Amino acid sequence: MTPEHFPEHLFATHDSRSIHFRNPFGARRTWEKVQIHFEISRPFERVILCYTYGLYKFSYHEMPMVPTSHDTGRYEVELTMPGEPGILFYWFSFYDIHPQTGSAQEIFYYVKPGSDRSGKGRLSRSPSRVGVSEERFPGAFQITVYDKDFKTPDWFKGAMIYQIFPDRFFRGESFDYDDMKSRYSSGERIYHENWTEDVDIDGKPETGYVACDFFGGTLHGIAEKMDYIQSLNVDLIYLNPIFEARSNHRYDTADYLSVDPILGGQTGYDALRKASEAAGIRFILDGVFSHTGADSVYFNKYGRYTGVGAYQAYVKGEYSPYRSWYNFSRDAHGTISYDSWWGFPELPNVNENDLFYKGFILGDSGVLAHWMKSGSAGFRLDVSDELPDGFIREIRKRIKQESDGEGIVVGEVWEDASNKISYGSYRDFLLGNSHDSVMGYTFRDALIGYLVGTYSASEANNLLETYRENYPPEAHYCIMNLISSHDVPRAITCLAGPSDPGDRHKQKQIQMTPDQRKCGLALMRLAYVFQLTYVGNPSIYYGDEVGMEGYRDPFNRRTYPWDHISQDGQEQLSFFKSFSTFRKANPVLKTGSYKTLTTTDQLFVFERTLSEDRKDFFGREQDGPRRIVVAFNSSTSEACHFDLECAYSDGAETLSRDQKAIYPFCEQIKGPLRISVNPLEYRVYFEV
Repeated sequence: MTPEHFPEHLFATHDSRSIHFRNPFGARRTWEKVQIHFEISRPFERVILCYTYGLYKFSYHEMPMVPTSHDTGRYEVELTMPGEPGILFYWFSFYDIHPQTGSAQEIFYYVKPGSDRSGKGRLSRSPSRVGVSEERFPGAFQITVYDKDFKTPDWFKGAMIYQIFPDRFFRGESFDYDDMKSRYSSGERIYHENWTEDVDIDGKPETGYVACDFFGGTLHGIAEKMDYIQSLNVDLIYLNPIFEARSNHRYDTADYLSVDPILGGQTGYDALRKASEAAGIRFILDGVFSHTGADSVYFNKYGRYTGVGAYQAYVKGEYSPYRSWYNFSRDAHGTISYDSWWGFPELPNVNENDLFYKGFILGDSGVLAHWMKSGSAGFRLDVSDELPDGFIREIRKRIKQESDGEGIVVGEVWEDASNKISYGSYRDFLLGNSHDSVMGYTFRDALIGYLVGTYSASEANNLLETYRENYPPEAHYCIMNLISSHDVPRAITCLAGPSDPGDRHKQKQIQMTPDQRKCGLALMRLAYVFQLTYVGNPSIYYGDEVGMEGYRDPFNRRTYPWDHISQDGQEQLSFFKSFSTFRKANPVLKTGSYKTLTTTDQLFVFERTLSEDRKDFFGREQDGPRRIVVAFNSSTSEACHFDLECAYSDGAETLSRDQKAIYPFCEQIKGPLRISVNPLEYRVYFEV
């Protein structure tokens, strides 16, 4: 790429994260006004705000900016957001008019570099490009424009989430191995009699690995461990799929209206619902609506279900109510093929726009209505970015309708969900029409990257601030901030384990050394504290709280070691319970305002605050400290230092004995402090 050259001493500035340049900060509601400022090293005759907005189609416009005074290079404009939710991209152009020709002299642009996550821009000879079919370089500044009525349930903001892979959590006291084996006659299944056996990676000789080994975890088992889950201060359980299916992960749905018999069937579900209600803990289900299983009531490729499935209907010309759900074809030789998820023949894609399929999932007596009426608090949508926007909008409407607005929709989106492009379009994910929020894989990338040194603290903060800037607060305060899940390696293995060798047989043999594990547990404690004090919903993957290890699937899906928790795992569990209790006692950590105070290479310091009149970000009065400051040092060898000032009080107030018991991790701010944070340490400070 040819270097761009600019006149000497010419520079310009706009910082989308500073209210000096853009006020208010972040995503905005429809019809709200935004003040935008731009500074140049000298005045120009024409300074223009260039902007384009829309979602599926974009409209381009220019607005002259007004100088704030005639002898400086600072310009301003007030922009009213569109009345329809979408994305607004903007950049700047400026030039002088040639005195003789009246045409523009050199035209300069100020754009957003795609590689710079700081909120600042750079000079450019080319305007921004934001079209979905363009290179999108240079980039543009973004304002996410969301529906003025977008609101997520208050109970969901800052909720603590516990994710469970049902087959691997707990069998239950009434577990019967022979009964488990009798539940399904498929020959590809492997049944583990011993709970402590390792996961299968080979399958049977005649099938190979097909994720069909089972340990017998049940919904009865989860219900029986509800006291344990409650001790973690969990507000919401996210269950990986529980519907009848061929595999152990159950993303190959066989029957949307039946709980898998091996999980305990409907009686197991009823036990889970009763136990969760008694504990005051909600649960959500995993909705897999982009594909079904080939071995299912609907497709029935292997003829294991009564009735005619879509496969028989196409092959034999028989009638099936499910035929229109799928797309089949034959080649010149008569070979049958069908659309499938990422080419996996066991996962045939459905046509989500088929009215018969939509009615089955979304109708008054459909799948969503059935499970919402049966106690679910909502759904996590598998591969949400592969579902049509209109389909997700209808999912949201049905869930809200069945729950008086209190049900939730969480999408599996791995990237920045505010400007995600898939299937040839920007997506309607966080505009108030579809999801309440999304899974926080972006959070995981930033946090683990910081803790292992891939990112400096400043770089990690820039990443996190990008999402805080782009996401509507209603969604950002509900983002599922995970560090492990069923789709990624265990966090402790990422933080301190050996590099992934790639081969499953090699992965199976690797365990962390004592020194690696010690370091990993220390880093996990930093990760926990960060998760539990940052904006959003901390999401704990079952077993992370005791230091379970493992590379990607299936090693991230091992059984919870109930009777074999190591001493260091017990200590880690005790730490997690204590800190989650501390979080629960301090509402400021759920819905307080956020601000980064300082970042360096290893030092990361931020605060959560209530207003002077003790109101949170959403204007609700809260008890507890008005300010909590948290500092992290990811270095393994050097201490970090910073200065901390009072924000609210002069330090005259003191805590009672009962209050001190609630704040075992904290030190009180009683005036200006010079803070030292030792290697792999965190510090917490508060003001009352």
